[in-house]
Amino acid sequence: MDSLEASKDDPFEMLEEAVRGQRRLLTGFKGDPRVKTEKWEEAQTPKHVAISLNGEPTLYPRLGEYIQHCHDHGMTTMLVTNGTLPKVLEGLDPLPTQLYVSVDAPNEEVWNRLCKPKFGGGQWKRFEETIDLLPSLDTRTVCRHTLVKGENMTQVEEYAALDNRADPDFIEAKAYVFVGHSRQVMSLANMPRHEEVMAFARELAPLVGREVLEEVSASRVALIGKEKKKIVNPEPNKEFRLDLGVAPPIKKLPLI
Repeated sequence: MDSLEASKDDPFEMLEEAVRGQRRLLTGFKGDPRVKTEKWEEAQTPKHVAISLNGEPTLYPRLGEYIQHCHDHGMTTMLVTNGTLPKVLEGLDPLPTQLYVSVDAPNEEVWNRLCKPKFGGGQWKRFEETIDLLPSLDTRTVCRHTLVKGENMTQVEEYAALDNRADPDFIEAKAYVFVGHSRQVMSLANMPRHEEVMAFARELAPLVGREVLEEVSASRVALIGKEKKKIVNPEPNKEFRLDLGVAPPIKKLPLI
């Protein structure tokens, strides 16, 4: 992002278009004999929404409305934030079903070097305010450590101090993956092996009074917590209109 100008898109229109886009992604599966028809039909109305991967979502001024629309339609919501807008989280109504905070550095020096904040100072201080806010939020919380080899993996005790302040339901230790735009600033050597992620997780767990509950080697990720808890979908009180349809295909630019 090159500015802090927030989107003014209508939250319900965005949700409808997300569902239409999901349906577009699934169109090619309908005729596949390996796909069960009832599963394909069920997937036409998603049950979970991830609010992430496209900038900092807490900059969107109508975030609470968007989350409410999701819950009204029986969807869970997972909000992923970098934690630099604690006042937004404090006033967010309703809260998402699950709140992920990216804890990608153990201290301010590493955070400034690795995350490269663009818009003025004081962002680490606001991030710390979010960490201290988490225990008071009545929703499932997760601290996510994206581990970059050679950059942010050695200060396990400092991570533990932040995690103990946040007291989240879960801690996720996940390897940085050498894909996308990050390849312009990172190298393949920065991507930890799964064994290295697990070593980090096993060292961290006793420092935060938790244990490694699960691991997925293909994703190079470990889940740390006290016990597994299932998420229950909100009870729907609205349905999408019958003529919602499918998003039109996106024309691809020719490869040069």
